[in-house]
Amino acid sequence: MYISIEIMIQDKVAIITGASSGIGYATALTLSKAGAKVAIGARRVDRLEELAKKISDNGGEVFFQKLDVTDKNDCDEFSKAVLAKWGSIDILVNNAGLMPLSFFKNLKIDEWDRMIDVNIKGVLYATASVISHMKEKKSGHIVNLSSVAGRIVFPAGTVYCATKHAIAAFSEGLRQEFSVRSNIRVTSIEPGVVATELNDTITDESLQGFIENAKKMEALQADDIAKAILFAVDSPHYVNVNEILIRPTTQER
Repeated sequence: MYISIEIMIQDKVAIITGASSGIGYATALTLSKAGAKVAIGARRVDRLEELAKKISDNGGEVFFQKLDVTDKNDCDEFSKAVLAKWGSIDILVNNAGLMPLSFFKNLKIDEWDRMIDVNIKGVLYATASVISHMKEKKSGHIVNLSSVAGRIVFPAGTVYCATKHAIAAFSEGLRQEFSVRSNIRVTSIEPGVVATELNDTITDESLQGFIENAKKMEALQADDIAKAILFAVDSPHYVNVNEILIRPTTQER
C-alpha cells in the first residue's frame, strides 16, 4: 500500500488551508510524507513556520504564506504564489473552519457572521482561486471539510450545522459541474468528534456540559482524518471518493 501511495501522489502539489493546527496540520504532514509538495496557509504564521520546518526536516517540499480565507484577494494571491513556485495545483484541502456553538436564542450574531465568513465564504474563495487552473489542465481534486453536523442537526449547532450542510451541498454541486466535464474530483470529509482546538471557540457558557462530555469521549485524532483525506486523494484517477463520514466508535449521533 505504501508503494502505491508514493506513486499516486508523488510530486503532486496540495494546498491546505487552516494548516496551523489540528486536521490541517496533520494533513500537511501526512500528504508530505506520502510524497506531495504541500502549500500551507493560515493566519498564525508562527505555527506555519514550525510546521514548515518539520516538513523540511523530514525531506519534504513546503511553501507557506499567511492566509485569511475570508479575504478573496488573500486566496487569489496564495494560489498565484503556489503556481509561481511549482507551476501546478493538484489538490485543494479546504480545511479552515470555526465551531463556536451556541443556542440561537443567545443571538451571538458576531459569531454567526464569522462562521459564515470562514466556513462558507472561505471555502468558496479558496476554491475559486484554483478552479480555473484545474479546469484548464483538466485535472484536480478538491477536498472540503464538512462534518457529521452537515448531516445531523442539533439545537446548539443551528448555525454551525447550516454552514456544514452548505459545504455538503457545495461539494455535490462541484462534483456535478466539474467531475465529468473537467476531470476534477471532489470529496466531502465529514468527521464526528475530533480532538482539536474547535471546542476552544465556544463561548456559550450553557454548553460547558457539552464540552466536558466531549472531553470524556475517546475522540478521533487529527491524524485519523488526515489518513482519510490521503485515502481519497490517493485513489486511482477513475475513483471519485465523494463522501467519507467518520465518527468515534462511541459517538451515537
